[in-house]
Amino acid sequence: MFRPLPLTALLLAGSLAAGAPARAGSDDPFATEAGIRPPPCVQPAATAALGLADVVDLALCNNPQTREAWAAARVQAGAVGVARAAWLPGLNATLGSSRVRSAVEDRATNNATLNSGSLAVSWLLYDFGVREATLESARQLLAAAIATQDSTTQAVFLAALQAFYQVHALQAAVDAAEQSEKSARESLAAAEARYRAGSATPADRLQAQTALSQATLVRIRADGELKNARGTLANAVGLDAHRPPALAPLAASAPPAGYERDVDALIAEARSRRPDLAAAEAQAQAARATVDATRAAHLPTISLSAAPGWQDNGGLTTHSSSIGVSVNIPLFSGFGQTYRVRTAEAQAEQRNAQRDRLRLQVALDVWKAYQTLLTATQSLRSTADLLAAAEQSERVALGRYRAGVGSILDLLSAQSALASARQQRVQSAYDWNVSRATLAQSVGALDAGILPVLTGEPPRPATGKP
Repeated sequence: MFRPLPLTALLLAGSLAAGAPARAGSDDPFATEAGIRPPPCVQPAATAALGLADVVDLALCNNPQTREAWAAARVQAGAVGVARAAWLPGLNATLGSSRVRSAVEDRATNNATLNSGSLAVSWLLYDFGVREATLESARQLLAAAIATQDSTTQAVFLAALQAFYQVHALQAAVDAAEQSEKSARESLAAAEARYRAGSATPADRLQAQTALSQATLVRIRADGELKNARGTLANAVGLDAHRPPALAPLAASAPPAGYERDVDALIAEARSRRPDLAAAEAQAQAARATVDATRAAHLPTISLSAAPGWQDNGGLTTHSSSIGVSVNIPLFSGFGQTYRVRTAEAQAEQRNAQRDRLRLQVALDVWKAYQTLLTATQSLRSTADLLAAAEQSERVALGRYRAGVGSILDLLSAQSALASARQQRVQSAYDWNVSRATLAQSVGALDAGILPVLTGEPPRPATGKP
């Protein structure tokens, strides 16, 4: 019967008790995935039409990018577990059984069964910081992966939001094109009436017909762009492009007064909240830890080993055991260690430069998004006045032409200006909605909490489980 040495048993029991986590027996004994959140997946209620919050929920739940980022974070969590495992001893058992047959000429044949077993315990006691640096590098890379997951979630969030507003903008563009087409048809009818009455030339009718054909072409193109936008939206929420979801009407919104903020404060907030900058900082720290681990890899290591054994040879039982401490001192590796350290240092400098470059890019992103929002806000207010003036001008021109005191060129010019004003109004509304979300994303604050700000609606309770 195999009996391990008491010293070995105590050593093994003590080390496992010190290193065993509370979740022993699970598939994550070190709880390395405790800080990783699965992709948010809140299924919207079954309604006939989806609002902005519903579209965002579907996109975050169904888009493969969120699952890919989650899996990448779990991969790095596994690397942290591997690094932590280096602190615990290793245990290997070997069992063997063989049948030995020996025969000597003119003598009887001897048959014997040989059974053996051994247990080997090895424990790295001290390595001058290699394990600490390796574990720190793995932890920082895990933090970078989690930050990258947050950044990916915000990118999917923004893409779904842009697709949502794009569909509404193009639907408004189609409506505007239909109104322009209706106005052009009314102009053609007025030109034909004056032509029959003898107060207009054939050129008036031809020009009105040309304007109607152009308005029809604009409407056809806008309708095609709307269908493409609906396909893009369906793809963003994880549906087939030919099966886009129905959308709820977009609530009317207007820029609030005093919307401007201190851009310096926005940049400072972005540098503290942007997940991609946090990921770059964690990667830089991981690279520095890798330098420490690479330097310490050429230093001596101290290990403890114990190996009890047992053997039964035809009824003759023997026991053996050994315990000892070994010191491994690397002397020369052909300058390979020197160049490994140089490589790690260069990689750390590269990560630092990438972090500094992203830090500058964050300021530029916030500045551009802020200025774009200011421009969109002013444009939204201006296009409202432009549209009102263009509608009044078109009504006056049409009335003058019907009364026989205006020319067809004045009427067509007024209708063209009205069509342009409608399109500019649609585009400015789209730009304003998207620029608000873009600014939030550039600051790192694009999450579900901002949806009531964007939609002007009160927060709604979740309808599913995350």
